[in-house]
Amino acid sequence: MTLEEVVQVIVPADQTAAQAAQARWDAIAKPLGSLGALEDAVVRMAAMTGTPNVDLSKRAVVVMCADNGVVAQGVTQTGQEVTAIVAENMSSGDTSVCAMARAARAEVVPVDIGVATPLTGERIVQKNIRRGTADMTQGPAMTREEAERAVLTGVEIAQALCGQGVRLLATGEMGIGNTTSSSAVAAVFLDKEPVVMTGRGAGLSSEGLQRKIHAIETAIQVNKPNAQDPLDVVSKVGGLDLAGLAGVFLGGALCRVPVLVDGFISSVAALIAARICPTCKDYMLGSHASDEPASKLVLAELGLKPFLYAGMRLGEGTGAVAVMPLLDMGLAVYWEMTTFEAADIEAYQPLT
Repeated sequence: MTLEEVVQVIVPADQTAAQAAQARWDAIAKPLGSLGALEDAVVRMAAMTGTPNVDLSKRAVVVMCADNGVVAQGVTQTGQEVTAIVAENMSSGDTSVCAMARAARAEVVPVDIGVATPLTGERIVQKNIRRGTADMTQGPAMTREEAERAVLTGVEIAQALCGQGVRLLATGEMGIGNTTSSSAVAAVFLDKEPVVMTGRGAGLSSEGLQRKIHAIETAIQVNKPNAQDPLDVVSKVGGLDLAGLAGVFLGGALCRVPVLVDGFISSVAALIAARICPTCKDYMLGSHASDEPASKLVLAELGLKPFLYAGMRLGEGTGAVAVMPLLDMGLAVYWEMTTFEAADIEAYQPLT
């Protein structure tokens, strides 16, 4: 499918299914709305999947791995080689998200979509578009064609996983320098100054933060990305991991499967997807608000509310995976608890 065809096939969430799920919640023998965001999430997932019989028994976190040429500007604490090391460790199950995913019963799917060094891990999905992006302060990070290929790669991976029975997708990333590209994309889309949208990432010094802000300002000035053209923005100041994750959001919407947004970088990818196809926002679930300054701004733009304010800033999809047990607990009440009628209790009435 072309990107245009993907957008045309995505349909709005099913409000009839949402109403049926809400009716189920209202019948359960507990105070109305007393599980708050957990109830809202189940209702939204019913709308996404088109049925009140919400099933999250099989889930996966897609981790897009890619390098960013802007690291040449001294915007990171560690070198580019770390991307490959962590991606290989994901293949062997030895990273933070892998440990958390085992607890949450989720499969971790690491994807090489743009790592500078060839990867050999047997569990890594080999989808490399190019060996890292160019330095965006010197010109476009990639070509428009490469950006579109990366988005479609994400769509294809989401479709493949959904075809294998996955009913909940989570988004993660690994790429040294990707908070810089994410801040640049967010600054363009939200029409904000880079100084407002840029944080310390994995742990920059104050001097490093100033270099990062300057790099973003330079990249935007040099490339002049068009905020009305999502692929133009991604190709000029974005990253291959961002483009791939945007495709996962589109692919999840195409398959009518909920997609969990992780932290700042994942939320910027979600914003890219929403600019390509606004309807795909119907299929996004927030997870946590990261410590990056622009995180809450991007989530607000998407209309998403995070479940957690845990001060997390690790990436890899860890925030999204951390929310999975909460969703399981909400569904446990939704499916297992008795109703007012069955318990012979007078039902709660909505407050007026």
